[in-house]
Amino acid sequence: MEKMTICYAILDSLVEEIVFVDTEHIIRYMNPAGKKHYASRGGAVGNSLFACHNEQSVTRIKGLFEELKSGTEEVLYIDTKQHRVYMRAVRDQSGSLVGYYERYAPPRALSD
Repeated sequence: MEKMTICYAILDSLVEEIVFVDTEHIIRYMNPAGKKHYASRGGAVGNSLFACHNEQSVTRIKGLFEELKSGTEEVLYIDTKQHRVYMRAVRDQSGSLVGYYERYAPPRALSD
């Protein structure tokens, strides 16, 4: 089985939403969970990520993106009782930023 086919099969099997966005903030890949999550909010492959976010979120995403460009690998984007969302850098073999994705995590324990 081809390496990329295996990678897509793994990503597509995840129950967590995976939405990969390039450095121009264009959605390039969504796994089935991501497609379901963003379907009602206008998110689709080939569209700007900003189409499914409000102005405040767009400003925040752009600021966090600057952190990723400067070498940070992951930044906390949303921290609520329901979940935490991180923006995670994706870099090529030379270390250049090629995009990012949102990574969902369960909420922190009350003792955190």
